[in-house]
Amino acid sequence: MGKQLWALIHVTVVILIIVEVESSLHRVGGGRYSWNSDVNYSDWANHQRFYSGDWLYFGFNRTRHSILQVNKSSYEQCVDTDFIFNITRGGRDVFQLLEPKPYYFICGRGYCIKGMKLAINVLPQPPPSAPLTPTSTAFTLIPLHAFTAAILTFVFKALIL
Repeated sequence: MGKQLWALIHVTVVILIIVEVESSLHRVGGGRYSWNSDVNYSDWANHQRFYSGDWLYFGFNRTRHSILQVNKSSYEQCVDTDFIFNITRGGRDVFQLLEPKPYYFICGRGYCIKGMKLAINVLPQPPPSAPLTPTSTAFTLIPLHAFTAAILTFVFKALIL
């Protein structure tokens, strides 16, 4: 019984994480191999909305390019020696935007000067949308926070029994 209960708790937590936090995957530049010198990253970023929890996908040729998270000064001056984090792994790399703040990325190896740099402003997760008003009295929509509370109540009752 103990293993089943922990499995139930695990599944419940995963469901709550999926339901409560909506995140998006942004393909940087818009294409499969989009981290290259042919993309206007400022224009691309201006047409996107980034929220904490979202992911950036970088597709690129790893023998030619890199992805470095840098501070604003290094971004503006294309300095690739004092980076915060090297995202470069295999050419199809992801980075999660964990905090609402500005993020700066550049390509090393001299490509930043050719325009391979990205600055984005990450916003806090918006509150859950208001529940829809039912048009029929045959059913009732449960707000997301009420659904969460119902699941947690079920899990805690299962723990007690």
